[in-house]
Amino acid sequence: MTELDVRKQFEIKELELNALLEITQAINSNLPEESLYKIYNFTLRSNLNIKKLALFVLDDEWNCKASFGTDHHFHKTKLLPEFKTIQDITHLKEFQTCAFTEFDIVIPVAHKGTTLALVFVGGLDKYDVRYENEDGIRFIQALSNIIIVAIENKKLARKQLEQESLRKELEIASDVQQFLFPEKLPSTETLKVEASYLPHDVVGGDYYDYIPINKNQFLICIADVSGKGIAAALMMSNFQASLRTLLRQTPNLTDIVEALNFQVLENTKGEKFITFFAAIYDIKLKTMVYVNAGHNPPILFDKKHGIRLLEDGSTVLGAMHPLPFINEGFITDLDEFLLFCYTDGVIETVNEKGEEFGMDALLDYFKLDHTYLKNLRDIHSDIIVALDNFKGKNGYHDDITMLTCRVG
Repeated sequence: MTELDVRKQFEIKELELNALLEITQAINSNLPEESLYKIYNFTLRSNLNIKKLALFVLDDEWNCKASFGTDHHFHKTKLLPEFKTIQDITHLKEFQTCAFTEFDIVIPVAHKGTTLALVFVGGLDKYDVRYENEDGIRFIQALSNIIIVAIENKKLARKQLEQESLRKELEIASDVQQFLFPEKLPSTETLKVEASYLPHDVVGGDYYDYIPINKNQFLICIADVSGKGIAAALMMSNFQASLRTLLRQTPNLTDIVEALNFQVLENTKGEKFITFFAAIYDIKLKTMVYVNAGHNPPILFDKKHGIRLLEDGSTVLGAMHPLPFINEGFITDLDEFLLFCYTDGVIETVNEKGEEFGMDALLDYFKLDHTYLKNLRDIHSDIIVALDNFKGKNGYHDDITMLTCRVG
């Protein structure tokens, strides 16, 4: 090897080291991905005198992130399937003529066994000492690997930040939802109310409430919004605030339901709806007025009439305005009773055969002689145990909410 060759190799190594230093400084400066690709492009084009290059990177799909010196516009060219499985440095003369055969070689960039990028290099001079023993090609691979792994780490860090942000949002939404539920439910000799709420996810779309109106009347209600998550929790928060405001203005359930329907439709533009059941009981008059707006019919049990399903009302809220009809249910001579309200997660629990728990199983439980006399918490516990046994290895696919009221 002549002195000229040695000097040339020394210069090449110096250029390569400077390129590595420049790339490392850019990464340490936390430059955005676009800037890193530009530095990569400039370094290979200017400092290392590469004639042709196209860098394809796998995000959700393969895209060209950097290119120069090419006949084709590779930023608009889809990567051919046969290149996606390349694991080693490959000469492109092995492939049939296509846009990519204007390059000489393709260099894969892998990390932890996964190919993250492909570097297509062309215009190589086989007499250039830079490419003897493929040292130059190995350097391109090393430089590309540094850039791609740095960008992959940026993506991972960004994803972690997004997940952390989502986790905090879910925590806030979960707290919002907990504030929706009454802090304390009555438990006296003449009035007991018990609630059980088992969210399918961190944040669910169910809501229940007990609201005293005056010394003789109280409202009890349950609702289920289509959809789950943060949007559902915020929607229910708005729904609860509206309900409580309306109840201070009027005890007329028809007026309340009409106003709630309008607000839900205005807020969601018909993209979501709410099923809703509300009943107002008058302790002195022993009467119950209720409206069922598309909700699963609550079960009412009293000693004089046995079991009844409370189905009178209207359709779901938020689907249309005005509501096509509203029929208030009105029950008199009601002094000792048990009212069981629930969301569809109860009866739609599915077993391993794909069968639903169903309404009949729920009614069969309440037809048992001793059920009426049971502690309300035990009633809920019995139903949860029955659902667990019924579903087998299947998971729950929806929130499960139960609200039970006993008077007398």
